[in-house]
Amino acid sequence: MIGVIVAFAIAFLASLFGTPLLIKYLVKKEYGQFVRQDGPTAHFTKRGTPTMGGIGIIFALLLGVFVGFGVNGSWPSYSVWLLMFLTVGLGTVGFLDDFIKIRKHRSLGLNPLGKIIGQVGVATIFGALLLLNPNSSGRTPGSMEISIFRGVSINLAFAGVVIGVILFLIWINFLVAAWSNGVNLTDGLDGLATGASIGVFSAYTIISFWQYSQACSRHVGGMNVCYETRDPLSLAIFSAAVVGALIGFLWWNTSPAQIFMGDTGSLALGGAFAGLSIMSHTELLAVVIGGLFVAVVLSDVIQIGSFKMTGKRVFKMAPLHHHFELSGWKEVTIVTRFWIVSALFAVTGVGLFYFEWVSGLQ
Repeated sequence: MIGVIVAFAIAFLASLFGTPLLIKYLVKKEYGQFVRQDGPTAHFTKRGTPTMGGIGIIFALLLGVFVGFGVNGSWPSYSVWLLMFLTVGLGTVGFLDDFIKIRKHRSLGLNPLGKIIGQVGVATIFGALLLLNPNSSGRTPGSMEISIFRGVSINLAFAGVVIGVILFLIWINFLVAAWSNGVNLTDGLDGLATGASIGVFSAYTIISFWQYSQACSRHVGGMNVCYETRDPLSLAIFSAAVVGALIGFLWWNTSPAQIFMGDTGSLALGGAFAGLSIMSHTELLAVVIGGLFVAVVLSDVIQIGSFKMTGKRVFKMAPLHHHFELSGWKEVTIVTRFWIVSALFAVTGVGLFYFEWVSGLQ
């Protein structure tokens, strides 16, 4: 437990006091946000605000992770090394996207193909490594069993190992792309994605620590109430570090934002979310926990689909938060209400997780 608390505290302090230094550096280099012309006019005042704040988030969470493990007298587990690889890897793709926007003075960074290649490359390597390096119990960080809580919904190895691995890598790529782009689309207003992500990663801190406390390797009761998650305490330390880094960053990212996380932060956070859902075997439960991200993505899909099929738009503008902005809601009102919605989704997800455990006791 001490490692979880320390990881949170160190990441929070590093982010809170490190972000102003990053802001000063970015301002000096004139690495400011480019605002698209077809967006809400209120956003024009944000032009020039430092972006790529995700660098600070990533640095703070990594520092928190290493110190958190250090107080436990251990080195980060294989599972956490994979999470850090996925987070930093997607953060690097996002950084390239942000940097090109700044250098070219435009709202588009990496071309779509380049961005896809980067995401697919990182996700595929991550997926392959998930099935390697079994521990003493023969358990790898990833499993070809897709789960809601821990019960198997679909076993991707039903058609053989080779086909199962191929399907597994496709599934991993889908999850990584879905969640990274979900957080990316949500990052459209000051503090929106940051605050929403705090609830999501808090939920995974609770879930992973509960899985640790109820691990089958140390459980005295029946197998129907224990979890076979690989390195659950490590996942809790990582999740807590993300929460700490986000809270510290939110101090500077809340309206009026002095810095934006950019694609550097949003892609990294989406990757971390996807990785945690996969390693904790809650891939389908994540749809509830990250319900706000799902709603934002669906609003974009509905808008594009409706316009292509009927020539009409369902929303005044997509993603969803821009619809409310053009409807007259103030930015702070939208962000605060979306935070509440995100928190409710996260609490609901944790509640369902706990209810499933209680049901197993009966």
